[in-house]
Amino acid sequence: MKKLLLFWISIIFISALSAQEQIPDSLVIYWKTTPGQSIVWDLTREVRLPHGDNVEMAGQKVAAIVYYTADKDKSLTVIRDVIFPQLRTYLWNDQKWWRNYRAYLRHKYTDDLLPVIELREKKLRFSKLDSIEIEGKLIFYHSPVMGICAVRRLFPSMTQRVFVEKWTLTNQTDSAVNLEIYPTTLEQQERGHKGLYTRRVFTDAPRNMKLDPGRSVDFAIYFGAALGSEPMDFDWHRVQKERDEFLSFVKNNFILQTPDDVINTLFYFSKIRAAENLFYSTKMGLIHSPGGGNYYVGIWANDQGEYSSPFFPFLGYPEGNLAAYNCYKWYLKHLPQDFNHKITSSYEMDADLTCCGMDRGDAAMIAYGLSQYLLYRGDKEIAQELWPLLAWTLEYSHRHRNSQGAVTSDSDEMEGRLPTGQANLATSSLYYGGLKYAAFIAEELGKKDTAQLYSQRAREMARVIENYFGADIDGLHTYRYFDGNTKLRHWICLPLVMGIETRKQGTLSALFDRLWTDNGVLVELDTASQEKPVFWDRGTLYAFRGAFKAGATELALRRLKEYSTNRLLGFHVPYVVEAYPENNMRHLSAESALYARIFPEGLLGLEPTGFRSFTVAPHLPQEWNEYSLRHVHAFGGGDIDFYVRRKGKGLLLEIRNNGTVIVHKKIAQGQAVSVKL
Repeated sequence: MKKLLLFWISIIFISALSAQEQIPDSLVIYWKTTPGQSIVWDLTREVRLPHGDNVEMAGQKVAAIVYYTADKDKSLTVIRDVIFPQLRTYLWNDQKWWRNYRAYLRHKYTDDLLPVIELREKKLRFSKLDSIEIEGKLIFYHSPVMGICAVRRLFPSMTQRVFVEKWTLTNQTDSAVNLEIYPTTLEQQERGHKGLYTRRVFTDAPRNMKLDPGRSVDFAIYFGAALGSEPMDFDWHRVQKERDEFLSFVKNNFILQTPDDVINTLFYFSKIRAAENLFYSTKMGLIHSPGGGNYYVGIWANDQGEYSSPFFPFLGYPEGNLAAYNCYKWYLKHLPQDFNHKITSSYEMDADLTCCGMDRGDAAMIAYGLSQYLLYRGDKEIAQELWPLLAWTLEYSHRHRNSQGAVTSDSDEMEGRLPTGQANLATSSLYYGGLKYAAFIAEELGKKDTAQLYSQRAREMARVIENYFGADIDGLHTYRYFDGNTKLRHWICLPLVMGIETRKQGTLSALFDRLWTDNGVLVELDTASQEKPVFWDRGTLYAFRGAFKAGATELALRRLKEYSTNRLLGFHVPYVVEAYPENNMRHLSAESALYARIFPEGLLGLEPTGFRSFTVAPHLPQEWNEYSLRHVHAFGGGDIDFYVRRKGKGLLLEIRNNGTVIVHKKIAQGQAVSVKL
């Protein structure tokens, strides 16, 4: 019986994935935005069935990837992959050693564990769907059965080891009904690296109840875990309140308002995904991790050091800023004693395991991300504390250059999936960006000689990027990714991100024409791979930032609208993703941070120049009359509002700090304005 059950579970699981295994040839839209900044899939008229998808949600001690499928009859199948990241398990005897890096306590749960609900001696099977909504929770609206309506809301605890499925049953008949609810419970124990682990599924549903006409009853099913004697006294009221408070904070800070509802909503959703993936780890403190079913209670030089940490000062989320600080603090604590040893790429599984031996340009990644984080954070004490890490990463990169001045590395963040030569454009570009911003930090810390040295090295590296990497590829005046490279590559966008525009037009054509697909920028233009195109969203997200920053506003907006519509409303929603075909488009958290960063650093042209100073060089698309970024908490944790409006042939830029207007000025498109708070 057990083997048979596992067989059917596997069949259901595969069917839930099947709709995602084949990327549509063109844009397919299933969802719509709502005024409340949620998205809804209306199944009442849907004929493109079956269709399945999955979405990840997380809190500090739990993550869940929920797979759901609506079959041709609109009946719902749900599988909950519930993960408890801090509870590291032992391997089975026949598992490979590398499974240690993914050995989280986790289990997949089907609807077989849901309570049995009876009315007049008939079991109520709530399967047919009217609609599905995503709003920081996953909500299933079922068609009424015998006059009883069921709504299921799935969401994680923000602080406890539990994932909650809250049910609301409403009596839509004209008379009172008596419901009987028979709970199904599951409890399993195993010993792991930290002690005895207990997984438990249970409900707080009432056994019998009378439900008057129009009245509702709420109860929850808890998918929880405990370490040792930890109590599992979960209460969905508390869990829901914490989740709602988190969502409210995210919604009401770092607010993008444009005339485009899709962009506004995906920006909001990106803040959710970027900020929710914080995990309490006993060794490193509270940290941010990528997620995606594979990457928890760990930090990476790219995902955390470069992508997500500079995002949190904009949001002003205290836990996020702490996680970013803890990331850099851990790298500082484990800094190599000399420059002959590379910095560690990642600390995984509560820092018990490191990865992966090769130099991916990790020092340059951290230098670029840390220098931005320190300027956006605007905290002089933190900058002084973390300065040794920044100085080391820059010096390491400086000492590891070839005879032409390009920074050498074994690979880039693609980790050998594609050739990168001995020196690649990404590592040198990130080093350039780190030098540029570190010069401002050195000036703020009174290190004037160091500031001049870094500025000089940045100018030298800009020449290297042009002379060593500049090339005509596929007929375009752009960059070769490494010596001997003959194919267009997605990371050629990085010079634009850094403000280097000498090969702007050719690079833009490469990114948004030759390399472009419905799913964004291809990793590499290779006709042999076009039947199964390879894309990693991080390259696309950097490309948007660079294009807006370089003033290619109309081209960037056109492609951004296509891409955002696909990611928010298409076949796999509601976040930007990691990659395809590898990992089948997982919702990694740091990519969402990169989406949110498109707008301040790209469209607004924000450049930090000190702890309390910056420049902006905004662009306004022709089809928009205005946009704003409000409640931005960078540069010392203030409350800054940016408004860009059309005024004649130019723009009206208004900036407020804590409600006080500090800039009110008519400017040209892309004109830089310096601001000191």
